[in-house]
Amino acid sequence: MSHLAHSHSSLLPRVRRIAGQVGAVERALQSDAGCSEVLHLVAAVRGAVNGLLDEIIAEHLQEHVARPDLSDEERAKGAEDLLAVIRRYAK
Repeated sequence: MSHLAHSHSSLLPRVRRIAGQVGAVERALQSDAGCSEVLHLVAAVRGAVNGLLDEIIAEHLQEHVARPDLSDEERAKGAEDLLAVIRRYAK
């Protein structure tokens, strides 16, 4: 996915924020934080990961499915890859 290299400046900070949020969940569990606090932290992580996934899916669609110069074979492969991710995510 070399096309992600041009957008790594926006993706990497998101990944680092997610790592920080996961660290906050770990710290909350280690400090015996209440269920409500941990649930809110985990929900924030999930939302952040979903946002990252949305952005990468959009880039994948643009580069591997919707780009006009793709062959039918390339377009089918891009759609197949995306479908596999969606199925895995939906489980």
